[in-house]
Amino acid sequence: MKSIPCWSEKTGGCIYAICLNPDGSELLVTSGSKINIVNVTDGSVIKSLKGHKDTVLCLCYSRDGKRFASGGADRAVIIWTSAYEGILKYTHGDSIQALSYNPQTHQLASCAMSDFGLWSPEQKSVSKHKLSSRVTSCGWTNDGQFLALGLYGGAVSVRTKSGDERLRVERGEPVWCVAWSPAKGDGDVLAVADWGKKLSMYQLNGKQIGKDVVLLGDPTCLSWFPNGQFLLIGSSDKKLYLHSKEGVRLQEIQSLPGWPWSAVAHCNSQTLVYSACQEGSLSSHQLTFSVVHGLYKERYAYRDNMTDVVVQHLITDQKIKIKCRELVQKLAIYRGRLAVQLPGRLVVYELYTDDANDMSYRVKERINQSMECNLLVVASHHLVLCQERRLQCVSFLGIKEREWTVESTIRYVKAIGGPVGREGILLGLKSGSVLKIFVDNPFPVQILKHNVGVRCLDMSPSRKQVAIVDEQSTLYVYDIATGKVAFQEANATSVAFNTHNEDMLCYSGGGVLNIKAGNFPVHKQKLHGFVVGFSGSKIFCLQLFSMSCVDVPQGEAMHQYLEEGNFAKAYRIACLGVTDSDWRGLALQSLEGMDLEVAKKAFIRVRDLRYLELIYGLEEKVKRGDTSNEQLLGDILSNQGRFHEAAKYYKKAGRGNVAMAMYTDLKMFELAKEFMGSGDVIDKKQLLAKQADWAKSTKSLKSAAEMYLSAGETLKAIDIIGENGWTDMLVDVARRLDKAEREALLLCAKYLTRAQEYGFVAEVYTKLGETRLLVELQVLAENWEDAFQMAGKFPEYRDAVYLPYARWLAESDKFEEAQAAFHKAGKQQEAVRFLETLTLNAVQECRYNDAGYYYWKLSIQCLDLAASLEDLRFAMLDKFTLYQRYASIYYSFHTLYRSIEEPFTSESPETLFNIAHYLHQELLDGVDPPQGISRVYLLYALSKHAKNLGAYKLARAVYERLQKLRVPLRLQDLVDLGSVTVRSKPFQDHEDLLPMCYRCSTTNPLVNPAGNLCINCGQPFVYSYSSYEILPLVEFKLGEGISDETALNLLELEPNSVETAQWKESQTEGYESLTLDAPSAPVGLTQEVDPFRLPPGSVDSFSPVVVGTSTLRKLSRSEVLVRRWPFPLRYQFYRSALPDIPITLCSSCNMMFITDDYELLTLQKGHCPFCRVPVV
Repeated sequence: MKSIPCWSEKTGGCIYAICLNPDGSELLVTSGSKINIVNVTDGSVIKSLKGHKDTVLCLCYSRDGKRFASGGADRAVIIWTSAYEGILKYTHGDSIQALSYNPQTHQLASCAMSDFGLWSPEQKSVSKHKLSSRVTSCGWTNDGQFLALGLYGGAVSVRTKSGDERLRVERGEPVWCVAWSPAKGDGDVLAVADWGKKLSMYQLNGKQIGKDVVLLGDPTCLSWFPNGQFLLIGSSDKKLYLHSKEGVRLQEIQSLPGWPWSAVAHCNSQTLVYSACQEGSLSSHQLTFSVVHGLYKERYAYRDNMTDVVVQHLITDQKIKIKCRELVQKLAIYRGRLAVQLPGRLVVYELYTDDANDMSYRVKERINQSMECNLLVVASHHLVLCQERRLQCVSFLGIKEREWTVESTIRYVKAIGGPVGREGILLGLKSGSVLKIFVDNPFPVQILKHNVGVRCLDMSPSRKQVAIVDEQSTLYVYDIATGKVAFQEANATSVAFNTHNEDMLCYSGGGVLNIKAGNFPVHKQKLHGFVVGFSGSKIFCLQLFSMSCVDVPQGEAMHQYLEEGNFAKAYRIACLGVTDSDWRGLALQSLEGMDLEVAKKAFIRVRDLRYLELIYGLEEKVKRGDTSNEQLLGDILSNQGRFHEAAKYYKKAGRGNVAMAMYTDLKMFELAKEFMGSGDVIDKKQLLAKQADWAKSTKSLKSAAEMYLSAGETLKAIDIIGENGWTDMLVDVARRLDKAEREALLLCAKYLTRAQEYGFVAEVYTKLGETRLLVELQVLAENWEDAFQMAGKFPEYRDAVYLPYARWLAESDKFEEAQAAFHKAGKQQEAVRFLETLTLNAVQECRYNDAGYYYWKLSIQCLDLAASLEDLRFAMLDKFTLYQRYASIYYSFHTLYRSIEEPFTSESPETLFNIAHYLHQELLDGVDPPQGISRVYLLYALSKHAKNLGAYKLARAVYERLQKLRVPLRLQDLVDLGSVTVRSKPFQDHEDLLPMCYRCSTTNPLVNPAGNLCINCGQPFVYSYSSYEILPLVEFKLGEGISDETALNLLELEPNSVETAQWKESQTEGYESLTLDAPSAPVGLTQEVDPFRLPPGSVDSFSPVVVGTSTLRKLSRSEVLVRRWPFPLRYQFYRSALPDIPITLCSSCNMMFITDDYELLTLQKGHCPFCRVPVV
């Protein structure tokens, strides 16, 4: 960096302040009591303004440039327009020390010795605030929200727009300068300089940034560059310094004859600096910033913000910043090394890893020596310092190992690589010599001698050529071995060889980028900047202070090599970066040029598997040596679709059969026949079959079928005929076929069956002698009579007939007949599974009446299986019991479900209550209901009818149970209402609703934890399956040795042969009893105890009634009902306690009904309501 004086002017007195207007066209300068308007280009005074009565001490311009303000020792502040007219004046109690305009508004802060004021055009007066110390400087934040005041008392006070103090920072020394950074994006940063010779940076919250920077003297002025990158600081040592934005001192700008009281940077150029000093001199300096950078292949290192080093990977665009916190003077980069020269020392960095894309550096060595040099080069273990004609090789420990002195000034130096510790360095001299030195060799090697001084040079990757740009801007490319010029071009400024390709280089000059490949014409394109590197398809160009990466299309150079037929070099160019279409062009041309290796690599790049398979096949043929170039070219051309050319090459190679096969595959049968006639003899049927294939693909199906038949491809012909439904043609083919052609005949039968031509199918099966298939055909055609006849004639096919017949009946909703068919087929278990499926479907569809019926059918079938299958008897009997229970539950629930789901019901409330009570006792808590049975519906019906009929105690208990269940929304309000209203009823059940046991005469509660049993004697209740009232029946068992038939015979005796017993009703000890009493016992015999009578509370556990032959003789047949179960079950006997109540027992399902209800139901339905067996 250099500071160049532009102009300097001397005024008559001390200059306390200078200020640039926002557009940078004019400079305001104080001069005693006047304000001079100075031209920024030459320092001449344009105009002088008078308004103050004493010395002007400070100046400030508004951000929009419409106003500026001045303050002086006369205690006055004057507001001026941009036309230099004073529009307002106000005063303070002391001389004005500092002024600052708010950058967002027109508010002006004016600071005096003991106070500061805030003025804006909207205010009628200035608001002033007292201070305890003198203000030395002030400044607003970028957003205009806060004002910083530097106090001579040793503090910084941060105020709001209204003047209130928000923050105070104590410094301990008089604060002379404060200034907020104008940079955006870094937050609000305040620079503070005090007379303790310290510079500090603070955030808005008062937190210090970094450490204090020690100044060389007391600060006299401080100002930021407009972009916030640098600071100008005047010092009491009569010098002006440039500092970085972190406060690091970078360089002395100028030495002044007196104290610099004010200094500013130009707002537009960023490099012009204006300063004014105590003895009255005003000067301007131009700052020049040199580019400090280094490049090695794709890694570019450059100086940033004067104190930082940025390393950029030009290919991946990764960047890493290294903060050095001192002025970076020189840079050098090589492989994994980075050398940074700082004032008084040099730091060497290395990469953490050997990864080519690693961007993490760490310090390797620090050399605390001052090393002066013009150019710096770093190697793996050495530094090379270049100073005019002398080069020094220094180790990383700072030890000088060797030194070279050359004939003239070194103009260009570049590391060109080599083994570690033996790297080579290329030198270009002002005398025109090009030298190469090695860090481990004391003797330079002259490569060539040019007659003009060297400005830029580069060496090819193979070290065979060197390119020079001389001082006359002429490019020369020399062959190192011969020393001859291989290429020459004028108007060049820089040159670089491609590091990946020996034959390519680029050079720039005159705003044009030139790219040369081999001996082909130069490719030109526009470029602003200098070429510094060429890697692959990317060119690195330096434009002013930035490096850019230019993508270079390599397609043109590749095609130039292809035109020459040089496929290997074309491939190397393509590897630098070309488009997919260029890769494909390279692959195809190299394939036609028979360069299979290049073609294979190119097709791999474009991922063309078809051509790769072709190339692998060609390579195999070449290895075997059984092919010629003509045949290979034929294969290539045929693969590209150039069939006629391929056929010619095949013919030249003597492989006419290959051409014929090609035309056959292409369906060009006429051309194929030509080769067949002139070449080898082939199988005509094969050609005809292929022609048929083509006819099939073109939808000429009938022609294809006829061709297949002619070619002997019968199966293919039948497939076509059958798929198109040409029945007559198919029958004709089947009749012409011999029975030995079994596969073809079966295929004909298949298609005829699909066409439902069962007569012709039967003809085919008869021809084949397939009886089994004939039976299956009759079943498929649903010709059941014929099928039954064949099943009778051939018993081994019985299952094949009756089982499908049963399924057909089931699909036709003829379930009874289907059951019979299953049994005929001997598939009892299949019948059970079928019925179980029907039952499950009925439950899922809420057809509970049908579900009950199917469960009853299932129970009967299980009983039949128990009789026939002895090994499964007990399992089937368990299922019988379970299914009987499910049948009664579903049958009963059907009525309840309909009464809730449908708006009207024909059943009486008493019947619905009895059903609900019966189901409730069957499905007590802890017993899982069968699938589809809703406990909520059951409890809702029970609670509703119990409440209506006076069973309030039961209703209350059920409502409480319902509150714990998830009730449907449509019933929730009814349940809530019922549970509330039932609480107003008596906590008891109506006596007429309580069930009574007809054995022990015990009145049972409605909620019986034992279920449908007597709570006293345990006798099961017997219900009528119409009204669900408890029937007056008592079940009894037969005594040991009495069979069911014997018992029936005894019961069938004439009534007069047996003394008739009479039931007697009596009331003793508070209970009623019903006893069977004979008029008198025969003489000599004692009266027997009645086995059917038990007093209440006299039984601890249930014991069934067991009768002997004597009791059976005394019983009347009309009093006894018998459930006659088939084997293996025994009969069940019941005695009626009230013979006057007629009871009917269905002989099919063994369910009991009150006779009147049963007769009414059978009249309505024509069958038993439970088992649906018609009543004769």
